[in-house]
Amino acid sequence: MITRRTLLAASTICLTPRARAQVLDRPVTLIAPFSAGGAADIAARLFAAHAVRHMGQPPQPVIVENRTGASGAIGTQYVARARPDGHTLLLARVGSSAILPATDPRTPYTVEDFTWLALLDENPFVICVRADAPWPDLAALLAAIRAAPGTLNFATSGPATILDLGIRHMLASAGLPIDAAQALPFRGGGEALTALLGGHAQFVGNNLGDMLGAIQQGQVRALVVSGDARLPSLPGVPTAAEAGLPALSQLAGWNALAAPANLPVPVLEFWSRVARATAGDPEWLAATRRTGSVPRYLDGAAMRAMVEAQIALYRDLARRLNLG
Repeated sequence: MITRRTLLAASTICLTPRARAQVLDRPVTLIAPFSAGGAADIAARLFAAHAVRHMGQPPQPVIVENRTGASGAIGTQYVARARPDGHTLLLARVGSSAILPATDPRTPYTVEDFTWLALLDENPFVICVRADAPWPDLAALLAAIRAAPGTLNFATSGPATILDLGIRHMLASAGLPIDAAQALPFRGGGEALTALLGGHAQFVGNNLGDMLGAIQQGQVRALVVSGDARLPSLPGVPTAAEAGLPALSQLAGWNALAAPANLPVPVLEFWSRVARATAGDPEWLAATRRTGSVPRYLDGAAMRAMVEAQIALYRDLARRLNLG
């Protein structure tokens, strides 16, 4: 009996690097479903820049295209409906690929609509204020929200993203109503940072990749970061547990590579190999760490299982927060 594993093994044996490169006959489009300058865009451009070294000869260029809107659903749906020929890929994000399907039954795609290729990295969740804000720590910010509900604004990248759900989770965990602060939606984490710097929003919960530069330049102050231990890049920033809100510890963004469902076996094997090689590339690893992300490779099967687990996690969280 010929199994899928047998076919994958055969394709690995039969395809030389040059033959693998020839599964592509034109440039590749990598869709980033959030705006330019944000964590998704940065991760997509890093992958595009480094992946070409692992695509055989001659490699086709990988062109990043930002298709924004609807909390990342527009770009994600575009890939779900694209031809499964390896020329259209998705830089998948936790908001558009897990939180949205978990919280909105109108989401026009499911896990089944994609071929999952790899997890590339994870991105801690950080809550920040401007450097000149009057709140030195998370407790002070929460006290200000409690004293005047509805008067402080936070920037998000849409109602079904970690920027929004993370803050509402923070409010609920602190014993506050989930609407105790007002959400200002933007098209991506980069725009959310701009809103914070411009004074339109008083605080933001965001992917560290969007915030690290501004933190290091002294423009914003990080109050808390997710994860079980302090980050080497932010040794002075307490963890969620240290700040008194351990429920935030498991929140994190992530970047993954996906393609439309039903990708032909040779194309699946090609992109799986490229993703694995890129995730182990020292130059990509160093560049990714500089953005504040934590490199973490998972293969396609493990990545699909992770997405399914994330959907279950955020569906339960949304239910507990009465978000639908």
